[in-house]
Amino acid sequence: MRVRRTRRVAAPLESVWSLASDPYRLARWWPRTERVEGVSERGWTSVLVTAGGRTVRADYRLEASEPPRLRRWSLEVPGSPFERLFAAAETELRLRGDRTATEVSLVLRERPRGWARFSGLVLRRAARRTLDDALSGLAAVVEAPSAGAGESASGRRP
Repeated sequence: MRVRRTRRVAAPLESVWSLASDPYRLARWWPRTERVEGVSERGWTSVLVTAGGRTVRADYRLEASEPPRLRRWSLEVPGSPFERLFAAAETELRLRGDRTATEVSLVLRERPRGWARFSGLVLRRAARRTLDDALSGLAAVVEAPSAGAGESASGRRP
């Protein structure tokens, strides 16, 4: 399954790249991300919060990074809480822009496993919602009027 969402934000390409390419800053714009730990050149761990308030750890591996245009990462599925749902999951961020505005495209590629293969519509809706929320969060941070280097004064989403 492949879901793509695109949004134009009123922020320079470099500001968007600075925010989007830093795993530590994912908590400021990526849905359900409470914090990020263990960042290295190869990947990171996101601590996610479920709708019920539980925390879940998700390990990600950086697959590609071509500043300031492309960033691709994959979920390390084996042994994770997501193993029952997915055989593979990959997210790609692409940027196109200039000093005034940036087009941000997010693509989520998921390969459902087992029973989840038959829940395609539900998974597709969830993926759309996640990507839409991520784009809204990113826009809120980089378009904030008081944003210095693409952040609000508090360093969190407004």
